[in-house]
Amino acid sequence: MTAFSAPIAEQIWDMKYRFKQADGTPIDDTVEDTWRRIATSLAAVEENPKAWEGKFYDALADFKYLPAGRITAGAGTARSVTLFNCFVMGTVPDSMGGIFDMLKEAALTMQQGGGIGYDFSTIRPKGAGVKGVAADASGPLSFMDVWDAMCRTIMSAGSRRGAMMATMRCDHPDVEDFITAKSDPARLRMFNMSVLITDPFMDAVKADGSWDLLFDGEVHRTVQARDLWDAIMQSTYDYAEPGVIFIDRINQMNNLNYCETIAATNPCGEQPLPPYGACLLGSINLAKLVGDPFEDAAALDDAALTDLVATAVRMMDNVVDASRFPLDAQMAEAKAKRRIGLGVTGLADALLMVGLRYGSEEAAAQTDTWMHAIARAAYLASVELAKEKGAFPLFDADQFLASGAMQDMDEDVRGAIRQNGIRNALLTSIAPTGTISLYAGNVSSGIEPVFAYAYTRKVLQKDGSRTEEEVVDYAVQMWRDLKGDAPLPDYFVNAQTLAPLDHVRMQAAAQKWIDSSISKTINCPEDISFDAFKEVYMAAWDQGCKGCTTYRPNDVTGSVLSVSEEASPSEVPAQVRDGDEGAEVVYMSEPLDRPQELDGATYKLKWPDSEHAIYITVNDLVIAGHRRPFEVFINSKNMEHFAWTVALTRMISAVFRRGGDVSFVVEELKAVFDPRGGAWMQGKYVPSILAAIGGVIEKHMISIGFLAGEGMGLKADPQADVVAINGGSRGKACSSCGSYELRMIEGCMTCGACGYSKCG
Repeated sequence: MTAFSAPIAEQIWDMKYRFKQADGTPIDDTVEDTWRRIATSLAAVEENPKAWEGKFYDALADFKYLPAGRITAGAGTARSVTLFNCFVMGTVPDSMGGIFDMLKEAALTMQQGGGIGYDFSTIRPKGAGVKGVAADASGPLSFMDVWDAMCRTIMSAGSRRGAMMATMRCDHPDVEDFITAKSDPARLRMFNMSVLITDPFMDAVKADGSWDLLFDGEVHRTVQARDLWDAIMQSTYDYAEPGVIFIDRINQMNNLNYCETIAATNPCGEQPLPPYGACLLGSINLAKLVGDPFEDAAALDDAALTDLVATAVRMMDNVVDASRFPLDAQMAEAKAKRRIGLGVTGLADALLMVGLRYGSEEAAAQTDTWMHAIARAAYLASVELAKEKGAFPLFDADQFLASGAMQDMDEDVRGAIRQNGIRNALLTSIAPTGTISLYAGNVSSGIEPVFAYAYTRKVLQKDGSRTEEEVVDYAVQMWRDLKGDAPLPDYFVNAQTLAPLDHVRMQAAAQKWIDSSISKTINCPEDISFDAFKEVYMAAWDQGCKGCTTYRPNDVTGSVLSVSEEASPSEVPAQVRDGDEGAEVVYMSEPLDRPQELDGATYKLKWPDSEHAIYITVNDLVIAGHRRPFEVFINSKNMEHFAWTVALTRMISAVFRRGGDVSFVVEELKAVFDPRGGAWMQGKYVPSILAAIGGVIEKHMISIGFLAGEGMGLKADPQADVVAINGGSRGKACSSCGSYELRMIEGCMTCGACGYSKCG
């Protein structure tokens, strides 16, 4: 059996990728079995499967080629799941029936495990007239709330957290509300959000010109472009969202601009896609291809890279035929264009191994060289596949070669395409690899810098005790193995110390050779000035990036990496361990004792169909310095509610007093739909009065730091006002393991302790 290079790698394989029976009995006894399962499945679509199984297995062996998590977990299992990570759904019609048809398609797609992206710019703005019903439109954000609730419902029915991307054009009349929507810490938690930025808008920003906000050709109002740009910048400075997507650049550089228009991306932004487009992802592990690491002769093995890329392209092309699709339209789109997204991981580690400082001009030049080699090898491999199996059905040589992306490609590659066609319309993309990079031995993720050289992870043992385990970056561990205790050279830099503009330089260097886009997070220090922060985005625009995502730790977003405080045994009344959704989660057989006094907050909830308000009091207990909900009281003058509010009060309080992960109470309440119908409250649909109560409890949990709103992905009730509670923010807790080791990587919150990533 292959020895995993780090304990966390084996744990992630066992938890996420190992094929098991329904009762948890392993079918994959070793990781070699996993590789064999994938290789056999993807070779099965070949005319001579046996001729390719060995080649595919060799590419997977030793974590050299890393298919995306959907492929690794699903290929060869015969389960009804898609092997595609994410989808952009169909264009949303501006009609009630059409909108809810789209909602149904989204639910079916997420049910099979696919993340989704939507452009909500096609829905008329808030306040616009609705013909035939004498009413005003509620606007796209109100329907985003419905999508958010759907995603939460699908999430609660399965183990995978949902992920969605919402985009809106910079000229939509509701764009200002879109920009600030996530200033509410409990709203639209299931969405990543990005503004579609056009070239004329950027010209207007630079010229300090005016900008029309319009829908269906009608100008609703005019603003100053620079003011709108500053509003986007202020929101992402404060809340890490929205991101920006340079949509005109994406369409201009698209190989398929002659037959598709893109208006949205997958949840992490690396795959701009047309309606019903799907992202098929995989990564070359550059850290495995460097010979003589940390020596003068250190270099990437070019021949091995070319061969590995060719095999990976063939495997990914086969996925198009091997995968199931939630919708027929998705299958038709995928087979018409055979788009794949081959990227890299371990770039920063590979640069360290050849003695280059990530972010330097030399490192950017080397990145350009490596990405060029990958793009060239991928295109030539796809040409060879076209000779054997035919070009993608919508291939048109003249129009394909006229696209902006093809102008920098080598002339011999262009000639080969013109003569033979090409199997795959787009070939390269750089996706989030947070989980698969940990699975591969904690190599640096995607094209990100090394996040941390090492950190300590707490591991719960079977006897209830906790041990500490050091998780070390792959290149750092290799340095230790080769050099012993020798200090790390000064070219070892990490995400915490890197200048933001160095991030931009690296993203721009890679983007030149990437057909689709790049999922990357530019880490900014908390004390960066607003003007310097804005400069990062302008630099991304000026240097040719297709989008930009930053992360600045603050009281709202939480710190980039935080560790749970230790409590002395005398402070802890029962067994304490890191757990789901909370700070310190308590597991015990006896209820917690109630102190004489408790701190809490009372909330007033007015349900539209009820004459009297409902008052909800949530009191908290402090354990190991952290608040957790202890009891709930629900009261109303409306006697119709008396029996069930008393029952609910007693039941929820009993659950809270037993300790453990009590966040499920929120999930269960918010999933209750009243068959008589719910209510629209301040433009948001709440499916029942119980769901509204769940929203109040959720918002309280968020306010005290017990529940991480981003991690849970839940939307609290709009009527509930958060009551200030003493005590500072501890940042976000991981929604999978509860530890405080979340980091923003490639646009996705990723846990350094368990590998959970919102995007896969």
